[in-house]
Amino acid sequence: MDNSFSLVFEFMVNYRDSINVFWTFYVINLVLAAIAYKLGFAKELPVLKSVLVYIMLAFGMLILNLFSIVGYPITDSLIVICIVLAIYRFRLHLERKSKQA
Repeated sequence: MDNSFSLVFEFMVNYRDSINVFWTFYVINLVLAAIAYKLGFAKELPVLKSVLVYIMLAFGMLILNLFSIVGYPITDSLIVICIVLAIYRFRLHLERKSKQA
């Protein structure tokens, strides 16, 4: 596909069978979205509310997965979001640790 904007999509289509691409992208996107949610937006919630949030996240990923299958860089964007949020959390941890000492 020459019209794809996603490097991950191109890799998956070229090196994997096309039957499992939808579910492979769904699992990858769901894991990355859960990591991004946990790193950047999660607050301490009761168990049932937390389960509801993750169920809604899983449903939302079904919709976003359609864009990923078309070739938009959803998975690439989630990878960048996770990296940026991980760097932010690490820097925040170092700053809080230096203030305590």
